[in-house]
Amino acid sequence: METLEKNLGYTFTRRELLENALTHSSWFNENRSGVCNERLEFLGDAVLGFVTAEYLYNRFPDLPEGKMTRLRAELVCEHSLSRVAEKLGLGAYLRLGRGETATGGRERPSINADAVEALIAAMYLDGGLSPAAGFIRKYILDEFEAGNARPDRDAKSELQELVQRKSGQVLEYRHVGESGPDHQKVFAVEVWLNGQRVAAGEGRSKKDAEQHAALKALEALA
Repeated sequence: METLEKNLGYTFTRRELLENALTHSSWFNENRSGVCNERLEFLGDAVLGFVTAEYLYNRFPDLPEGKMTRLRAELVCEHSLSRVAEKLGLGAYLRLGRGETATGGRERPSINADAVEALIAAMYLDGGLSPAAGFIRKYILDEFEAGNARPDRDAKSELQELVQRKSGQVLEYRHVGESGPDHQKVFAVEVWLNGQRVAAGEGRSKKDAEQHAALKALEALA
């Protein structure tokens, strides 16, 4: 936990908040101990949205409301948050049930993105808005400023352009399943090229899942 706190740039006074943020519902359901991170995720989503909205409002004084809304959505999307989790090595710290662990839950973008939101809430409850906002600025907004994040990236279009460089190629997206409760669905999509499976992705909507799968396909074909 000390290593994770160092990476977060914040030391918790109430360590149980950090533990709760890392506890997935699968752990709670199997062990009936601790508190799962779903409520923290709910609060963290709101804090993240507020800090990002304030940043966009001040950073782009001439940007209309519609474009700010779209840009905020892209900055706080599952893919953006899962990239933060990857930088933190967050998967290694998650408390998951045996079944979720066995099926690759530590690498699942939706689980990692949810945990990032829960961590933001935990920092907010423990130390107020300042540490939570500092974390958001460091891992999301500063990345955007530096040009390392591409919130407007359309991976599907990029993949289509790549495939079309060679005639006769057949690209398709296959929706292979969905899981989770109705209010928290996770969709799974595979990318197939010329009858061969290239990559797979997940998302909270079919559109997000396709984008994630396309991004993985771009990485695989690079």
